[in-house]
Amino acid sequence: MDTMKSARKNETGEVGSDLSEQIKAATKDNHVRAENTQLMLSYQKGEITLVQYKVLLCSLYEIYRALEDEMDRNASHPAVAPIYFPQELSRVESLESDLEHFFGSEWRKRVIVPAATQRYGQRLRQIGRENPELLVAHAYTRYLGDLSGGQVLGKITQKSLGLSSKEGLSFFYFPSVSSPNRFKQLYRSRMNSIELTEKEKAAVLEEAVQAFELNIQVFDDLQKMLSVATETADQHKDRSPAAVLPSSPIVQFTVGLCVALATIGVGMYAL
Repeated sequence: MDTMKSARKNETGEVGSDLSEQIKAATKDNHVRAENTQLMLSYQKGEITLVQYKVLLCSLYEIYRALEDEMDRNASHPAVAPIYFPQELSRVESLESDLEHFFGSEWRKRVIVPAATQRYGQRLRQIGRENPELLVAHAYTRYLGDLSGGQVLGKITQKSLGLSSKEGLSFFYFPSVSSPNRFKQLYRSRMNSIELTEKEKAAVLEEAVQAFELNIQVFDDLQKMLSVATETADQHKDRSPAAVLPSSPIVQFTVGLCVALATIGVGMYAL
């Protein structure tokens, strides 16, 4: 109920009727919290590391795979059809390309994600089965967020990692969208045209808040995972790195993450 009340007023205190405006108002505080997670602050400072970027790609892949599976399955649903733009927005193929670039042809065996990512995917698949109209909240917060900051974040990532080309950065670019601003206007217009009951609209607003919370949990879990992996690597280095871990950086990275996942109690969730 509090979410619904806060969503009905824009920044000037006036009532807004568009769903896109209401979602923006309802998630304002959550948006700020997401931007202030340690992982996102690293991005804003241009201090993202290759290891951070790799584990972020792994989680984004699992999230978008679940989202786009459910969007495809519910493409004809009256709440999903108006905002279904697979050619323009789909991210799974781009993420697969980026993961192959960094992990090699057998990248699927190396994708490791924390529990929060599994919970996020589980939630997307649940609402896809039970309440497809709630996919509107997740599609809006994810895709429009990516369109808004994609190219800027792509340039930050390229510079931070010292990459000489855009290989491994496909996620940030939308080749089928010639003008992100015009497309976002079209997307908001389509979304605002969706017919929802007051109860359904309230549920979508609550789900948008939940979408941000799930993202925050993913960012926090990734940072914990990386912190534990770093501490574990340092401990092994003090003992005898040559004897404890193989010399391959890829193997060291994978082993470190496995230890981290076990340490923070990551469980696999049935989707």
